[in-house]
Amino acid sequence: MKVTFFGVRGSIATPGADFARYGGNTACVHVELNDGTDIVLDSGTGIRLLGKQLAAKSSPIYLLLSHNHWDHIQGFPFFVPAYQKERKIVIYPGLTKTHQPSAVLDQMSGSYFPVPKEVLAADIQITEIDKDINSWQIANATITRRPMNHPGGGSCYSIVEGGSKLSYITDNELYPPYQKEGDFLSFVSFAKDADLMIHDAQYIVQDMPAKSGWGHSVAEEAVKLAMGANVKTLALYSHDPERTDSEVDKITEHADEILKIGGATNAQCIAAYEGLTITI
Repeated sequence: MKVTFFGVRGSIATPGADFARYGGNTACVHVELNDGTDIVLDSGTGIRLLGKQLAAKSSPIYLLLSHNHWDHIQGFPFFVPAYQKERKIVIYPGLTKTHQPSAVLDQMSGSYFPVPKEVLAADIQITEIDKDINSWQIANATITRRPMNHPGGGSCYSIVEGGSKLSYITDNELYPPYQKEGDFLSFVSFAKDADLMIHDAQYIVQDMPAKSGWGHSVAEEAVKLAMGANVKTLALYSHDPERTDSEVDKITEHADEILKIGGATNAQCIAAYEGLTITI
């Protein structure tokens, strides 16, 4: 499978020269399976540019949403395939604690957006998987989900195709002060032996305790998770909107040092940036 990042920023889009290298668009990752099937993880502002690329195809698009916070859905009204007649788009909503499976479409209503969802010409299907079912198939890939630790809830996903595994665990607070949906070891099990783990790393130690409970992890915690899960490549994700390119560089360098000190010589840590493509 081929994984391409179209949005890597957390909370709010951040334009400007200080954020240009890693990119300022919010969450969106494109996964192209070996047979060409398109799976999209989240529809933050990054999905706008992805839509221009996918508009050249006519095949179905499968959108897995982690949750409904605006930085993960606000790009969908600008997604060109949604306006293509007879284009099939299957949307899987996250396991949010307030049951709002159609929130990604409902944002196009009232005083929120000038174009109503009824204008969308595509065949858009909101597909809810029973909460007791943790795995299902999309083409030749097995999709597995689990609840994440985040205010309002949501879902983490893994995608396994053949012998390749991707884990997408964003907006996940590994050590929250509120009731956890999963402890550290449960996430180790979920991401076990992933070729690529994309994990929330919005905060640094200096941000705590002020931002404890806000639903994001400290970068060092994501590194420890990658080590425990025997992950080959960790992509730090959901960069804080205040974090400049040079600051992200320093966080990544420090994370890589932790891997080396911990003896994880076969693992690597990178910071996700817009346009990065990884084939696993």
